[in-house]
Amino acid sequence: MANKRESNFVNMVSTLLVISAVAAISLGAVYNLTKSPIEMARQKKQEEAIKQVLPAFDRLELIKVKSIDLPDSLQFNMAYKGDAFVGAAVNTFTNKGFSGNIKLMVGLLPDGSINNISVLEHKETPGLGDKMSKNKSDWSLQFNGKNPATFTLKVKKDGGQVDAITAATISSRAFTDAVKRAYETYESNKGGGE
Repeated sequence: MANKRESNFVNMVSTLLVISAVAAISLGAVYNLTKSPIEMARQKKQEEAIKQVLPAFDRLELIKVKSIDLPDSLQFNMAYKGDAFVGAAVNTFTNKGFSGNIKLMVGLLPDGSINNISVLEHKETPGLGDKMSKNKSDWSLQFNGKNPATFTLKVKKDGGQVDAITAATISSRAFTDAVKRAYETYESNKGGGE
């Protein structure tokens, strides 16, 4: 009887090991097959966001700048039309979202005013915090044309000038935090990329 139990145990463990190995190999293969298309889609989305947030330009210069408040650097796409600097598209983020990280592309003009903002990635609540995306609502348009030097980048509940998304104050604060980080880093490094 003990021999039969040992045999069943060995068979179960062997079967489990084989299934685990097949699953691991399959997962690795799928990852390798999808890694390149996912990266290409991410890159395309970023390129479209740069075009959306900046005025017309004919060349970009990519630089990385240390964030003013985080150890990570922000990616700046400095845009030029001829030799004239027309703005910067700042790839910024915050980890203060209700459901995790929020990644934005913020277009800043030479005077520091906000040209446009595009949401690259978020996991905010559908129907609430996801209204930060232009395809869900025009909430983010309130930032366009504003210069954070004279426009307080905080939600009204915190003493600022930003109207929060109804029932999504945390998401609104996080979005505003990412925009503020982009602006402050841009202003503190203005001479570096122009």
